[in-house]
Amino acid sequence: MRKFQKISSGIVERIGLEGAFIEHRTVGSTPVRLERPVADHSEAISLVLGLIKAPLVSENHSRKIDAVAHRIVHGGDKLVHSTIIDEKVKAEISKWSELAPLHNPPNLVGIESAMKLLPQVPHVAIFDTAFLSTIPPQAHIYAIPREWTEQFRIRRYGFHGTSHLYVSRRTAALLGKNPRQVSMISLHIGNGVSVTAIKEGLAYDHSMGFTPLEGAVMGTRCGDLDPAIPLYLMRKLNLTPEQMEEALNRRSGLLGITSRYSDRRDILRGVDSGDEDCKLAFATECYRLKKYIGSYAAALGRLDAITFTGGTGERSPRHREAICSGLEQISVRIEEERNNRATSDSESEISCNSSRVKVYVIPTNEEIVFAEDTAALLDGRYAPHREFRYSFENATSAISMI
Repeated sequence: MRKFQKISSGIVERIGLEGAFIEHRTVGSTPVRLERPVADHSEAISLVLGLIKAPLVSENHSRKIDAVAHRIVHGGDKLVHSTIIDEKVKAEISKWSELAPLHNPPNLVGIESAMKLLPQVPHVAIFDTAFLSTIPPQAHIYAIPREWTEQFRIRRYGFHGTSHLYVSRRTAALLGKNPRQVSMISLHIGNGVSVTAIKEGLAYDHSMGFTPLEGAVMGTRCGDLDPAIPLYLMRKLNLTPEQMEEALNRRSGLLGITSRYSDRRDILRGVDSGDEDCKLAFATECYRLKKYIGSYAAALGRLDAITFTGGTGERSPRHREAICSGLEQISVRIEEERNNRATSDSESEISCNSSRVKVYVIPTNEEIVFAEDTAALLDGRYAPHREFRYSFENATSAISMI
């Protein structure tokens, strides 16, 4: 079985735009930032390969790259587990670009570019939607004409799956239980926000839906909405479907409520200075998330833990406190000092000793999921997420293209 350790990490930003740069970190060394033009994804990947050569030449690391793992946002109802990429897989990813226009097309560009530069190694697709494919029909179906759901494959798919998978397995480990014994709720709170109900280790319900627009209030996305509102506004304002889609995805959510801010740090500063719009945005977001916890606790029947992850979930004690406040009736109690001490640097329990439901802050680490899936596929031991094969310890030498 292959072993894996983190050698380096980094990111290339603003590909094809002014101000492009690459940040590169090798474990145990000072981070490097290079500002230089990056014309396209092929050049970006060439730059990455050049920078990772240095740590790979040490006697402790192999020069050989075993595989490249690609994060893909939408796999639809056919690609429900990680898979080695071939032409059929690329065609299916392309088919779902209509529902993930900001993600699947760039993902395909990254795949094509990486395959040209590294044609000799397997390329693996890891899907955000895969972990959520176990959601049962009563939770994923929409009450619309059946011919629509069948013809257009309309259902709740969900997103952020690799994040929810990782923190669910780490939560089980912190509880000292097998994932099959754990029913929990995970909250991924970043610019995008999603909540997953996990029953005995499997995804059971999820806040996002057919697209990432449904669910909680997000940075610029509206979340749950009366479907009559867009129709009403399209008639009143003579908007096209594209204009309405843009407004709901890019000008709504926290930005819509405040008219100024999508960054929660700005909103919290506004709360502190008495800005009423910021107070309303903060209260609305936390209230909606509290409602999701309550409804999912009812759906699960037994709740063992609640886990916060994602940028805000890991870094904002004020959000965690506001979301959990009032949940004492379902045996959720957080301890103020523990909550304030918790950071994105380590895993923390923030619940009181008397809280029957444990509450954790767990920094997500989706790259480990990518690496372990890739190793399992290369070794011929891959099984879908429902088989609980994750140790998050064994993996391979891989590049993760996110």
